[in-house]
Amino acid sequence: MRLKKVWSLIFGGATGIMLIANMGLATEYDVVILNGRVMDPETMFDAVRNVGIKDGKIVTITKETIRGKQTIDATNHVVAPGFIDTQQHSAGSLWGVRVGLRDGLTTPMDFEIGAINVAAWYAEREGKWPVNIGTVAAHEYHRMRVMDKMPLPDPVDVWRLGEFRGQSYEENDIPDWADTKASLDQMNQILAGLDEELRAGALGIGSTMGYMQNGVTTFEMFQVQKVAANYDRTFASHVRLLGNTSPPTEGTLGGLEEIANGVALNQPFILSHNNNFGWWEIEERLQLLRAQGYNVWSEYYPYTAGSTTIGAEMIKPENIEGAGMSYERMLNPQTGEFMNQEEYERIAKEDPGFMIVAFIDARDAWLKMWLRVPHMTVASDAMPPVDDEGNYLEGDDPYEKFSGHPRTAGTHAKVLRLGRENDVPLMHTLAQLSYWSALHLGDAGVEAMKVRGRMQEGMVADITIFDFETVTDNSDYAAGKNGLPSTGIPYVLVNGQIVVKDSKVLDGVFPGQPIRYPVEQKGRFVPLERKTYLENILGKDFVELDDETMKPTH
Repeated sequence: MRLKKVWSLIFGGATGIMLIANMGLATEYDVVILNGRVMDPETMFDAVRNVGIKDGKIVTITKETIRGKQTIDATNHVVAPGFIDTQQHSAGSLWGVRVGLRDGLTTPMDFEIGAINVAAWYAEREGKWPVNIGTVAAHEYHRMRVMDKMPLPDPVDVWRLGEFRGQSYEENDIPDWADTKASLDQMNQILAGLDEELRAGALGIGSTMGYMQNGVTTFEMFQVQKVAANYDRTFASHVRLLGNTSPPTEGTLGGLEEIANGVALNQPFILSHNNNFGWWEIEERLQLLRAQGYNVWSEYYPYTAGSTTIGAEMIKPENIEGAGMSYERMLNPQTGEFMNQEEYERIAKEDPGFMIVAFIDARDAWLKMWLRVPHMTVASDAMPPVDDEGNYLEGDDPYEKFSGHPRTAGTHAKVLRLGRENDVPLMHTLAQLSYWSALHLGDAGVEAMKVRGRMQEGMVADITIFDFETVTDNSDYAAGKNGLPSTGIPYVLVNGQIVVKDSKVLDGVFPGQPIRYPVEQKGRFVPLERKTYLENILGKDFVELDDETMKPTH
């Protein structure tokens, strides 16, 4: 009797094991991607495999036959991590999201300009966006609030940047956010506002320093970076003296200022679009710092022209030549024609927030180099979408209506095309498009980035599927072609849900997740006081200086 019972247990156990095994084979996934070339830039895995996705995660990458509720045939296509963009200014609108998805973009974030009233900014979008979203606190907007006395009570990102830059002239004909130095009390207000955004979960602080170089002292810049460092968060900036090519105002000095601050504070930092004069020596320094363990990196976009508001400091007559630009190489995107100084001066006076495109011809020789630089990530600097009359585009407006820089629509596919044409290893290109951004932000403590930018079991299923032989950008500088979507990217998934199918963005699908830090109960900023500040540096025995000695010269 006992022997019979033992055999029964053994047989029953074996049957149980067989049932479990069969259940594994019978697993039905939410989505399966079959026969694609799966590429993972972290492990360098590169092989034809089937991918099974369930509950938003990559559950299996296998040679075995699998089935799912939805099936994608990825034969002759690359299955890659969804593209991540850390300087994306158009994703505050559904039109911008649509054109970005056609370009393979699953996680647009704005680390350069950022937003004000960050908690409300996230609340407006959570559960309502097709892509993941993230933002930093905006140094520029907090300067506008304090220096130009603009209330800015609503959650605002780059979507209204041109409008607010124009409004900043209204009080006294001076954009004080850009041109006026802050008193100690004003600086404390700016820093306290930035600290509140970090308390609410902002990804860091972004500064458009290249536009504020006359107003922001080196002391203020260091204190702004320090606010981010207090939370161990990323600082990103459009650098002071951007594009200047000659001593004593070489543009590299602006990058070195931020690098020195970041190293002193041991904080993660991004050099925003490091694609101007002197980029090579900045990259060398960043490589040396990474070898010492610092979490530092940079961005580029694959175009020889930039875009900015016409009232920007760097393109005023006294600065434009030193920045390597000219009015004759400045394009009016509303007409598709080049300008001259007379037209520039007329528009700058009427509408200082007007967006222009400016060609920097030296970039022609640099672009092919950027494709190969390690840890130089692709960030589109995509612009807010408007038509040729300056009206904001709605989500379902035709792509042809967009008037602006073609990088808004074509950046990521253009990098893939240029990589193909110049024999850049595809794995390297994918690292630039997704993995290195995820790696550095994950190392900065952004938990959501630790599970993105990779094609591995257990990772979030943000996935871009493209035909490497045909993928291309179609946007161009010609009027009517500025916003044409990329082709050769038939499928995009965000958090395991298909959002682009057969090269069409699906309506009513909102799987995007907020990319942010946890909200903290209490802020960390301690207001600056002159005496306390000097005591902290020099101890109690320091020479007392009068107020005039410590005051910035106006």
